[in-house]
Amino acid sequence: MNMATADAIVVGAGVMGASIALELSRAGFTCVVVDRGRAPGDGSTSASSGIVRFNYPTPDGVALSWESSARWDAWEDHLGLVPDQGLATVDRCGMAFLDVPIFPRDRMVALLTQAGIPVEEWGPGDLRAAYPGIDAGRHYPPKPVHSEAFLAEPRGELGAVYTPGAGYVGDPRLAVANLAEAGARQGVRFLLGHKVTGLRQVGTDWRVTLDDGQVLEAAVVVNAAGPWSSSVNRLAGVGDDFTVEVRPLRQEVHHLVAPAALGERFPILADADLGIYVRPDAAGHLLVGGTEPECDPLEWLDDPDESDPRPTQPRFEEQVWRAARRFPELAVPNRARGLAGVYDAASDWTPVYDRVDADGFFVAMATSGNQFKNAPSVGSLMATLIQEVLAGHDHDADPVRFEATYTGGCVDLGAFSRKRARNTATSGTVFG
Repeated sequence: MNMATADAIVVGAGVMGASIALELSRAGFTCVVVDRGRAPGDGSTSASSGIVRFNYPTPDGVALSWESSARWDAWEDHLGLVPDQGLATVDRCGMAFLDVPIFPRDRMVALLTQAGIPVEEWGPGDLRAAYPGIDAGRHYPPKPVHSEAFLAEPRGELGAVYTPGAGYVGDPRLAVANLAEAGARQGVRFLLGHKVTGLRQVGTDWRVTLDDGQVLEAAVVVNAAGPWSSSVNRLAGVGDDFTVEVRPLRQEVHHLVAPAALGERFPILADADLGIYVRPDAAGHLLVGGTEPECDPLEWLDDPDESDPRPTQPRFEEQVWRAARRFPELAVPNRARGLAGVYDAASDWTPVYDRVDADGFFVAMATSGNQFKNAPSVGSLMATLIQEVLAGHDHDADPVRFEATYTGGCVDLGAFSRKRARNTATSGTVFG
């Protein structure tokens, strides 16, 4: 049997896996990253909208996003190099989060202010100034687009919570390539184009079998396999003690020409009032994604490999017609244009950063949809968690705390426990 050994094996070379491997290598671990894709970021990361925002419903979620934002700003220093392919960057265009009952303005402003994040409270006039041509009408809750209720007149007007420091990473794959290059220079080995077919514990070590028969052995395994994370857990025989369900969820993002009045650059619009978000894109275009409104069926998958990467007409109509309701001058083409990806989502839309009930096995799961922005910090918090647990700390009884080095905050990792009580503060949407 051809066996290679390391201190840690990371399953998944997306933005999370690449970040975790980099930080483990910095902590002195020899690391191997395994992924079925042909390049880092080929999986769900490649379909990310790359939004960097701070609007989460819990103090720990907000603190983690603020720390991560600071690391994006110091990206070259965070990587410790100038990458060969160039640096990923954040366009700080700002973001307006429209008023909705599921995420009340007072609570949102309080959480942002507590973390020291600059925030403004906007009225309908501010919205119209920031988004020329917008319909600031209140339509909540979202309605099926083919129903008469969807066409009903608005009931009053909306304001928003605006965070000027929000923005987006325009090239998520480049961000992963940056992390992977930094990791490789630290000695991280990437085994790409390989599927994990076996995972078992032998004594105190884990043996990971690949589809070509190669076997890897390490004391630590980190499951950061995105939509495939649940199947990796099943291979290892772990996960029965999770109190939250994690499943693959298919999603679509659609690409349109922006109305001329909006121009080429405008703030991201988080519109849970209608059930969408709108993000500027290059050369006068925009992206429209959904926020999983209750009126639309969710497309849960048993196997992420079954997902069709092509956009569908029904989902296109659900999301783009809502965008046209908000921006009446938006031209809606006859055919869907965009892409489909697969989220790895938890039942309460909160990620799982934790150990499991088997020694040496750790998970960074349920991250898709709202955690891309946190990847620079997730690598550090997972490295902290792994080192503390290996040193004998009982994380289940006394959750590890992650010290935010850039912003001075502190994140209770119990908030991301596999055994947590369901997050009752959740918005029930991709916003967390």
